[in-house]
Amino acid sequence: MRSLERHRDVGAYALGVLDEAEAFRFEDHLMECPSCAAQVTEFGATTRQLMLYRRSTPPLAPPMARPGPKMLDRLLSQVAARQRAERRRLLFALAASVVLATTAPALAMMTSGGDRPPRESIAATDERSGVWAEITTQDEDWGSRLELKVKDGAGPRVCRLVVVGQDGTEETVTSWSVPRHDARPNSMTGGSTLHSGQIMRYELRSSDGEHLVTLTPTDR
Repeated sequence: MRSLERHRDVGAYALGVLDEAEAFRFEDHLMECPSCAAQVTEFGATTRQLMLYRRSTPPLAPPMARPGPKMLDRLLSQVAARQRAERRRLLFALAASVVLATTAPALAMMTSGGDRPPRESIAATDERSGVWAEITTQDEDWGSRLELKVKDGAGPRVCRLVVVGQDGTEETVTSWSVPRHDARPNSMTGGSTLHSGQIMRYELRSSDGEHLVTLTPTDR
């Protein structure tokens, strides 16, 4: 497989349509390509929407066809457009914050977040793997937003964060590559279609299925 083709496979990998051999070869490429690792994370929102569609489709409906190259190209274009839109929104928010910072009441209104649910954080270290992780969650209308921090000095390897629901269902919300022997904190964001109260635990796993660390909310 040529290098260019490996880059193009990022969409298929994120959507889980590569066969086992192709996925294994792409994960080798992912450990050496920060750009593809970032795009896999960006595809999280698209993957979640497809998962919601699959869950809402009646059992007797025909299964959704596998996406072809043209569909993957469209998804890549959508991700790029969403990144540009996010950057524009960030600039607008920054400009607005400068204006609002001129008065204390306005600043307090911005930082309070209105009626949004509080953020919750849990952290754990696995004695066997030596991996430390911290997850901060906040409920949204569509599910929950996740912020993950990881310290893992056993790279290089590709890892993923899996959310396990109260009913036993599993959902991969983000993935990343760990550089060789680099134990510096690694931060990333993701989202789950489950609300925090529906989640039993969070598991960090390597691409070959090795368990790295489990984080369980204190109220479970």
